[in-house]
Amino acid sequence: MDSLANSLAARDIAHLVHPQTNLQLHLEQGPAIVDHASGVWIYDDEGNSFLDSVSGLWCAPLGYAPERLARAAYDQMRKLSFAHLYRHNSHEPAIELAEKLLSIAPKSMSKVHFQSTGSEANDVAIKLVWYYFNALGRPEKRKIISRHGAYHGSSVAAVSLTGKPDMHAQFNLPLDGFLHVACPHYFRDRRGGESEHAYATRLADDLEALIVEQDPDTVAAFFAEPVMGAGGAILPPEGYFEKVQGVLRKYDILFVADEVITGFGRTGKMWGCERFSIQPDLMSCAKALSAGALPISALLMSEKIYQAMLLQSERTGQFAHGHTFAGHPACAAVALETLKIYEEMDLLAHIARLSSCFADMLEGICSHPLVGDLAMTGLIAGIELVKDKGSGELFPAGMNVGVKVAEASRRHGLLHRYAGNRIAFAPAYIISQDEIGEIGVRLRKSLDEVHAELCGK
Repeated sequence: MDSLANSLAARDIAHLVHPQTNLQLHLEQGPAIVDHASGVWIYDDEGNSFLDSVSGLWCAPLGYAPERLARAAYDQMRKLSFAHLYRHNSHEPAIELAEKLLSIAPKSMSKVHFQSTGSEANDVAIKLVWYYFNALGRPEKRKIISRHGAYHGSSVAAVSLTGKPDMHAQFNLPLDGFLHVACPHYFRDRRGGESEHAYATRLADDLEALIVEQDPDTVAAFFAEPVMGAGGAILPPEGYFEKVQGVLRKYDILFVADEVITGFGRTGKMWGCERFSIQPDLMSCAKALSAGALPISALLMSEKIYQAMLLQSERTGQFAHGHTFAGHPACAAVALETLKIYEEMDLLAHIARLSSCFADMLEGICSHPLVGDLAMTGLIAGIELVKDKGSGELFPAGMNVGVKVAEASRRHGLLHRYAGNRIAFAPAYIISQDEIGEIGVRLRKSLDEVHAELCGK
């Protein structure tokens, strides 16, 4: 590593606190410094190349350094570098983006509210759930249910939704009134010969039991990702969302769909809600909205939510909520250009073609002795790593098999996500079929290496 890289590493350790990082270990080993990126390839400061199979943090479906998005940001910043949306102020990019989002959104969506991140969008959704029931004169209806293993963000409220104990520990979280039900992980948690439908029924019954135990008049909303991204790309079992929505309707509980990862084609449909027949009252999106080029998110709401907001804001004098950078003109311009690119590439047809190649590659990997299960839809997939392929027995958590595979993959120039015993993939939409094949080649080498380490073969 040359002197500049040494200097960058030392300066990083001296000044930066990294998210989702073992801080003590970081002091000892330092950062992996990215120098540049292009297409689906990332290059570090030592000249090593890495094939990115998960679109950064699920957020770069147009790959790295897309010239059109850079130009859209530049042109907009020269014209109008900042404008806020507070107190009746507006600007053209935000208006056009809201119109465009509603034109492609599920038909139940009526209005759009902008933020900068997925965490913020889910945070606002929580506030609007409470605002809605307060407007209806039902302030006691405020408890919110999400699922173990879910990830909805890192802000205080959004992380209370998140079902990951490590993100609660030592932060005095979750906040009161946030409840969690089972993660719908059929491969891991099914009983005996239980079918997907029977498993989904059991989970819906458990949800109903929790609602009844808590008192339905105190439960306000249920949050769910159509596919649980950070949980390891976990797909719902057949019939799951149909049964869950039946329970929610029975007790007048809102459904909030977290489309931060699954929105804009990732599941093979424009929205995960369409893929799994979800009819949301509120729906958050981010990440692919700007292809990761600039921070922007949106919360879409149904007309009944908006009408309650009108009522409540009239009572109090204003809708007393906002973010400085909500609908930032440059971010909105980049998002508009991103959506234009999706249209030009005939996104869903394009993903259908790529997903066939993607499925072939992953199904080839399923023969590996470490692979017990594959779940995929569109261009998102999760593989379950197992100790015994025949029984599906998992490795003990303390063995950190997912970490071992991720580290081996990095040595072979491949980047993906891991969550416990699962590894997850969400390649960019611009990836070529040859590059998808290369993912398979490098992944198999990584699995072989870890299998040899664990099994001595």
